[in-house]
Amino acid sequence: MNVQSNRFQEIIGRFSEKSILVIGDLMLDAYFWGKTERISPEAPVPIVEVQRTNFNPGGAGNVALNLAELGSKVSVLGIIGKDTNGDTLINQLKKVKIDVSPIIVLDNYQTPTKTRVIAQDQQVIRIDQENNSINSKSILTRFKDLLENNLDKYDGVIIADYNKGLFSVEIIDIILNITKKLSIPVYVDPKFDNYFEYKNVHFFKPNAMEFQKAVGNDFKKDNFIEHGNQMRQNLNVDILMVTKGSEGAVLFTDKGSHSIPTESHSAHDVSGAGDTVISTFTLADLSGASAIEAANIANIAASIVCSQVGVVPIQLDDLKSKLLS
Repeated sequence: MNVQSNRFQEIIGRFSEKSILVIGDLMLDAYFWGKTERISPEAPVPIVEVQRTNFNPGGAGNVALNLAELGSKVSVLGIIGKDTNGDTLINQLKKVKIDVSPIIVLDNYQTPTKTRVIAQDQQVIRIDQENNSINSKSILTRFKDLLENNLDKYDGVIIADYNKGLFSVEIIDIILNITKKLSIPVYVDPKFDNYFEYKNVHFFKPNAMEFQKAVGNDFKKDNFIEHGNQMRQNLNVDILMVTKGSEGAVLFTDKGSHSIPTESHSAHDVSGAGDTVISTFTLADLSGASAIEAANIANIAASIVCSQVGVVPIQLDDLKSKLLS
């Protein structure tokens, strides 16, 4: 085993010592797997003969699932509806020993659900059920109480914002104020609507599209590094990591910028790769990795999940196999 492998082994060996709270938009991912051999006589669409179904935590639930599969202790705070899909989501989280006690169950709320039909390992259609509006003021007190009474037991907090209505300015302020008082590092996977509300966090991970939109009309591809350095200063974050899909990622710290090349792999499905990146980076960072080490480990983890069909979490054994070979 070489020096780098020894270092990676040291880092991932500490994953099980960490306890993380994931706060975010919870969803259920439903999969119908089958085969298609003919076209419907009713319309020019394929007929899929369903052979099996499965259900996985989606959204912030998938972030929590990645953390659990990597061996850390995980709790999740979000909102679900009092419905069958909400019950299924809770059961799936419990299966991997994720603490669901902070989850808020609301009447008159539909648990967001994404149903994917897959035939011959190709997605045929996705059906989204997420017609909701959340009165964030009505849950402010419950959020504040949950955080003030429990937050001190966590090593880090991940905010997984999918723009489904959970995060308001008031809720973001509550999270950031309490974590600041307790000196708990916050890791954010943002969406553009709340982009500039997440100032002063430890780690901020937009994708290239969100980053470009945030820069605005002044964005020029040739000035990407300049834009990134300026963005990090404007947000006052310790680490900014812009993911660029097949082009890898760029890391911005107080030491400057660093390109993280993409891992060589056959990208079968990029769904959920961002969840794997923030989960793995968070654990590596809390386990003593440098920003560059954490980014490289996260990038390798993303390459593994992209080689599989559907939204799947990283498995610790797969990550070890890749890192320690």
